[in-house]
Amino acid sequence: MRRILLIDDTPEIAELLSFALRDAGYEVFAAGYTVSVNELVVEQRADALVLDCSAFDMSESLFDAVRHHQDHAELPVVIITDTPEEADASLRSRKARKVSLIPKPFTGSQVARALGQLLE
Repeated sequence: MRRILLIDDTPEIAELLSFALRDAGYEVFAAGYTVSVNELVVEQRADALVLDCSAFDMSESLFDAVRHHQDHAELPVVIITDTPEEADASLRSRKARKVSLIPKPFTGSQVARALGQLLE
């Protein structure tokens, strides 16, 4: 079973998204916004990361922290954002790979499909 680390700064959304991802067959560990994201990736043995922070720059800073860690540079990441154009431009400027953007509003099945594609 694939292990997903979900970082979401809204506990209610994290709970709903966790249920949806578990229903899709993933094992999910949810946490609030934290600068200790790399430690959580290791601790939870995460196969992928989902970032859903209220501001894109919060998700962006966590994405950068993960990608700058030598052991996590290729970790698949799904970013849920309310500013998809800004996020897309930002990620393109970084030549980011193994990343999928999901615009808000979103469904759990959209996130599960994106994870499935990234983890193929």
